[in-house]
Amino acid sequence: MDKSKEIQVGDKVVILRPSHIAGKIGFIYAREVFSDEEISKRWIIRIDSEDVMVSLSPKEFELLAER
Repeated sequence: MDKSKEIQVGDKVVILRPSHIAGKIGFIYAREVFSDEEISKRWIIRIDSEDVMVSLSPKEFELLAER
């Protein structure tokens, strides 16, 4: 099954890559959408301990718990 189909807004995640933010905890904020309204396979993650959002592919984070 495609991991992207299991991911939902609000899910708690641990970031695996890139290395400068690996190990940080965050929450799924939204699905990334291109300017032409096409839905991306990437997700916007809000890092819990910082005022930062990042765009990551499902291979770059792991679900910890669902909302």
